[in-house]
Amino acid sequence: MKRAARLNAILDLLAADGEVGVDDLVARFGASPATTRRDLDSLAEQRLLTRTHGGAVAQTVAYELPIRYKSHLRTQQKESIAQAAAALVNPGMVVGLSGGTTTTAIAAALAARDDLGSGSGSGSGSGITVVTNAVNIAAQLATRPDIKVVVTGGVIHSRSYELVGPFVEQLLRGIRLDIAFIGVNGMDADAGATTQDEREAAVNRMMAARAGRAVVVTDSSKLGRAAFAAVGGAELFPVVLTDDGATPADLAALRAAGYEVVAAG
Repeated sequence: MKRAARLNAILDLLAADGEVGVDDLVARFGASPATTRRDLDSLAEQRLLTRTHGGAVAQTVAYELPIRYKSHLRTQQKESIAQAAAALVNPGMVVGLSGGTTTTAIAAALAARDDLGSGSGSGSGSGITVVTNAVNIAAQLATRPDIKVVVTGGVIHSRSYELVGPFVEQLLRGIRLDIAFIGVNGMDADAGATTQDEREAAVNRMMAARAGRAVVVTDSSKLGRAAFAAVGGAELFPVVLTDDGATPADLAALRAAGYEVVAAG
């Protein structure tokens, strides 16, 4: 296993169990004890875990992988979702993108569409406007000067690169969106859309409320799960866009709760 994949896997184990041991990691991944200790030391230097005598523990209760590591997980599924989401966007639209790895993939898919630039397309003849509270998405789209990018103010969340707080909400109150794509940490038929951070949940909720159509975008591994902070249910998000790895039971539960569910493949 390559080092980047091994580091991702270690963080996954921490997210699930709260602690890991060197001996267990050696048995799981086949790396030497010395290499495993160096992996843990590297993650500790980035403040992604706390080292212990025999391994490491997660730093916080609401542990969440930083976006730079999550971007390497389930890439094929996120790409399928991104292509399906981008197909919902027409020239002239105002598009909202929350932070997250799936919405980052959507931004890439939008940037790759030549028909969405200024002066292109057969509709209004104008390009799209993207409103985002994610600084990494704004930087990514800055390479397309023919796409207007509006970045909210706020305080940056170091794990997700999302801007949060009252400055974000102040800007969102004064605009309207044609469509918003909202990434989540969990999507459950009963709990609705949820995130690990209550500040991100508040921004996501407002962005969705300002949109004519709000779409939850999430890979199938998050279906049937609930995170800490509620974003909204079917009244706010009529559409859930996921991948074709979703189980029939998860799809049926969401549809029974009133969601239109699209499984991209």
